[in-house]
Amino acid sequence: MTGPEVITLGCRLNIAESEAIRQQLGGRDDLVVVNSCAVTGEAVRQTRQAIRRAHRARPEARIVVTGCAAQTDPGMFAAMPEVTAVIGNGEKAAFAAHLQTSPFVSNEGEIPSPERVRVADIMTLEHQAPHLLAAFAERVRAFVVVQNGCDHRCTFCIIPFGRGPSRSVPAGAVVDQVRALVDEGVQEIVLTGVDVTSYGPDLPGTPSLGLLVERILRHVPDLPRLRLSSLDGIEIDDRLFELVTGEPRLMPHVHLSLQAGDDMILKRMKRRHSRAQAVALVERLHARRPEIAIGADIIAGFPTEDDAMFENSLALVRDFRIVHGHIFPYSPRDATPAARMPQVDRAVIRERAARLRAACDAERTVWLRTLVGSTQSVLIETSGLMGHGESFAPVRFATPQKPGEIVRARITGLEGNTLIAHGAEHG
Repeated sequence: MTGPEVITLGCRLNIAESEAIRQQLGGRDDLVVVNSCAVTGEAVRQTRQAIRRAHRARPEARIVVTGCAAQTDPGMFAAMPEVTAVIGNGEKAAFAAHLQTSPFVSNEGEIPSPERVRVADIMTLEHQAPHLLAAFAERVRAFVVVQNGCDHRCTFCIIPFGRGPSRSVPAGAVVDQVRALVDEGVQEIVLTGVDVTSYGPDLPGTPSLGLLVERILRHVPDLPRLRLSSLDGIEIDDRLFELVTGEPRLMPHVHLSLQAGDDMILKRMKRRHSRAQAVALVERLHARRPEIAIGADIIAGFPTEDDAMFENSLALVRDFRIVHGHIFPYSPRDATPAARMPQVDRAVIRERAARLRAACDAERTVWLRTLVGSTQSVLIETSGLMGHGESFAPVRFATPQKPGEIVRARITGLEGNTLIAHGAEHG
């Protein structure tokens, strides 16, 4: 090993923070860090599974668990014999400093339980550490964390208790980081966070996400491509809408936190939008920028969901032409209101999730077929054979291209869910 192993579960924010942790730890090759997810019960199960797998592969390594599952249930992970220590989300900013304490520097005897758990009350955090900003994906794309935490209380969601209140990174720090990444050759930046569209109210002058995007584009003119991670449609104001639909450097790929397509379920989820509002937003997006690819998070089998309510969510996939679908089978999370509601049978939940995924796959296939014969602007990833178009359509090349370049490629076919290109124009 040439450094620590960092295992990441869950969202893009975790991916970004994992890279920041990796950079803090330098060459420590005696550590395995598991950056956990708590969004569903399955995510927690996968975290425990990853810990056991890591221990079997490297029994001599110290295993440190961090992330949302560690924040919300540190005792469960501390009780696992494979785990050396548990570090909370609030402690990630000083991750390396915690490794200077006894659980990590002593090989003698049993480590006292209090020493193994470093998890503070995340609800007391008031600022987002600006140095936890960036992570690379394929070394040509970088995630930049602009916001953390959430002030909303959707009835199914435990993440606010894992991430704390909404906190924004000052715009100047974001711009500086983006500029530094572009100077290093990064061609595409993805702005990410827990609730990205809530960016700004906690900062002086209460800037918005749209203002932040404008500032990045203005002050980093050499940035070719900018993306936004999952957006809450109800918080897309006029400024952000104009940028998404009219700014060519902001990629035509919008991922919406929809969660359901039925008004009663949305109300019971404590979402802040109605079906009609979501429909109106997507219609406006498609009308102004027809090439926009729509992605969405949808939960299958939320408590009390009957067949008619589910059909409303299923229809949403077709109505919105959702081509990047993230489908989550509902699983109850302790301490959330939805866990106390009448539950849907697990077999029904699995069947509904499968139908939603199939519907998204069908929409994706139709969409990809429409791109055959077109010319796409593709960012080449490290293999040299794969890349993604502006709408995040995957493209495979017959011959290797130079990683990190943006090329114009003629799409000649479709294999599975991947577009095929047999040539590229550089420059």
